[in-house]
Amino acid sequence: MAALFGSRVRKLRAAAGLTQAELGRMTNVVSTRITQIERSSGAKPTLELAQALDTALVADELLVDLWPFVRREAFPDWAQTFMALSARATAIRQYTAHVVPGLLQTEAYARAVLSVGRTLKSEEHLEERLTARLDRQKRLWSAGRPELWVVLDEAVLRRPVGGPAVMRAQLAHLLATAEEPHITVQVLPFAQGEHAAMGGSLTVLVLPDGTEVSYTEGAHYGQLIEDPEEVRRFAVTYDQLRAAALPPLMSLDMIRSAMEDNHRDASVPSRSDRRRLAQKQLQQSGGGRLRGSGGRIPRSRPHP
Repeated sequence: MAALFGSRVRKLRAAAGLTQAELGRMTNVVSTRITQIERSSGAKPTLELAQALDTALVADELLVDLWPFVRREAFPDWAQTFMALSARATAIRQYTAHVVPGLLQTEAYARAVLSVGRTLKSEEHLEERLTARLDRQKRLWSAGRPELWVVLDEAVLRRPVGGPAVMRAQLAHLLATAEEPHITVQVLPFAQGEHAAMGGSLTVLVLPDGTEVSYTEGAHYGQLIEDPEEVRRFAVTYDQLRAAALPPLMSLDMIRSAMEDNHRDASVPSRSDRRRLAQKQLQQSGGGRLRGSGGRIPRSRPHP
């Protein structure tokens, strides 16, 4: 698709009698960027550049219509159909075992996640994937936004993807987005033990006509399931995970606790450290010891 896009740009430019340098000036990019696009080398064009090229070459939206297909080539083939269906879904129900779902990732967290994996080819490829992921998130805030229900394995909260600072910001973002009426977040705690979706992720999409499809994914594979009977079984599995997870308010408490204790900045003491410090200060000042609830137990006095 990138080669097709570049070929169309080259033909339209030639038909308009423009050099690469002239087209670059019209679209506010250097001539070498036009060369890269026409040869389908380097980073793929952004939507803004595709729109500028379309206008400059009077392409009647041809280049804008091609751009989504060019963008999706930044991802493996097995993810592209799922992405196209997700863009149409009226409801998205997801369980993830290892990372925060892409729709709810911060830019720094997404960069850390996308920086690893056998399918990554180059730094430019990483930037393409990152741009595409952040672009997909815009639908959550559009007029036709889907209902999003996410179940996170507790491991998602504990693993410091990108380091403590990135992870803390990501968990704060989860707490903020979960306040939106169309977004629900639950946590499946370790204490629930084994379940039918261990080891990967599971997504159930509800499409505009009411039909459902499901999608399972691991680190280097993905499978779209469209057979109605199989989809029904995966939908039941998801409902079981949702039922076993903590209720939304308790889930947010667990996310907040993980943010405060597991991913705090090195200079910020944990709650247990703060408690021990308070206990020590009380003892040094002659005060009583702390109760588990935070109250004080007065020291016993000798009987007269």
